Amino acid sequence: MKRVKIMLLSAAVALTAMSGAAIAGDAEKGKARSATCVACHGANGISMIPMYPNLAGQKEQYLVLQMKAFRDGTRKNMVMAPMAAGLSDEDIANIAAYYAGLNPAG
Repeated sequence: MKRVKIMLLSAAVALTAMSGAAIAGDAEKGKARSATCVACHGANGISMIPMYPNLAGQKEQYLVLQMKAFRDGTRKNMVMAPMAAGLSDEDIANIAAYYAGLNPAG
């Protein structure tokens, strides 16, 4: 199990390195772009539906990696794939900046 965790961590680091230069996110633009996200992840990034994760206060780079994985199909999810499909790298950076800046305690 420890070996699997190390392999997954190594893969995440490699993906980060391969993703190229990071785009600095604009939280205000991200807030405007996140209108669709509210339905599942809540108005303040805290979901009222247990099956959907809270996004408030998550690490910005983590959110970027996850949204890109949904967009390019390396992470499979029937709900998130179409949501992420139309997002540009700039959109993703902005949305990640917005949710990373929210207070996870509400």
